[in-house]
Amino acid sequence: MDFGVVLQTDPPAREVVRLMVAAERHGFSHGWTFDSVVLWQEPFVIYSRILAETSTLVVGPMVTNPSTRDWSVTASLFATLNDMYGNRTVCGIGRGDSARRVIGQPPADLAVLRESMHVIRELACGREVTYGGAPVRIPWVHDGALEVWMAAYGPRALRLVGEHADGFILQTADPAIARWTIDAVRTAATAAGRDPTSITICVAAPAYVGDDLAHQRDQLRWFGGMVGNHVADLVARYGESGPVPHELTDYIKGRAGYDYTHHGRAGNPSTEFVPDEIVDRFCLLGPESAHVDRLMELKKLGVDQFAVYLMHDQKDETLTAYGDKIIPQFR
Repeated sequence: MDFGVVLQTDPPAREVVRLMVAAERHGFSHGWTFDSVVLWQEPFVIYSRILAETSTLVVGPMVTNPSTRDWSVTASLFATLNDMYGNRTVCGIGRGDSARRVIGQPPADLAVLRESMHVIRELACGREVTYGGAPVRIPWVHDGALEVWMAAYGPRALRLVGEHADGFILQTADPAIARWTIDAVRTAATAAGRDPTSITICVAAPAYVGDDLAHQRDQLRWFGGMVGNHVADLVARYGESGPVPHELTDYIKGRAGYDYTHHGRAGNPSTEFVPDEIVDRFCLLGPESAHVDRLMELKKLGVDQFAVYLMHDQKDETLTAYGDKIIPQFR
């Protein structure tokens, strides 16, 4: 199992770079960031600095979307970084939550997302694609490579992952939800004539190592609120008795709205509806042994990478604990 770290691009950018360098030193293979350029700084600028100060770390957004940038711009950004630093990027992509909603725009629909994944991948790899009704190719790309990993929760989105994506990003570490979503992705891949094992499975969730569970829950409760934004969309589409597991949907009944000013931050007042049970199920907390046990469970379900959301008050301590005690058990 590989390990990644997920950060917000809060200023100063040098702190994001420092933590990514530390992550590589502790054995993390991937460095991910949010991509919401009103709430945080532009990540692709910072990726260049991260890549310059690391040697093997693969970087990318968790996640970008089809609507913030023109698809040719997104492809060129990845291709430029790969040309400079040797194919060390990955495109995590979804419909767009905070990046779109904070500018008064809805997330993209799945048809747009599907087409964008194709165009971005092909252009970044130097291949010709029809875009805007015209043949387009980036002529300076040579030996380019880019995988596109899609974030999803609902049945239609999971089917799209299985049919078209190189990887699947699940933003919760609940084993029951992981089992259901991974099965859906692999079933769709098989139906589309693809090898289901060729799709990389990445679970992303906050992790906090320690014994003070009450403090850890307070630090990580924001995550249930963030996931709740996507779950609310699913309930609106499928209803409370739809195909989405109750393990994912039941807890948002007390949700009363969401303020993106505090998105992804400890102490987010919009997440008071999230119960301790959800924090415990969606996140990894407690002593190192508890993290290992959950990760072993996820690995048995087919998870290839666990990406640690590092938005809490023990960033360096968590990186050290994972590097010294947890990651070595999965090598």
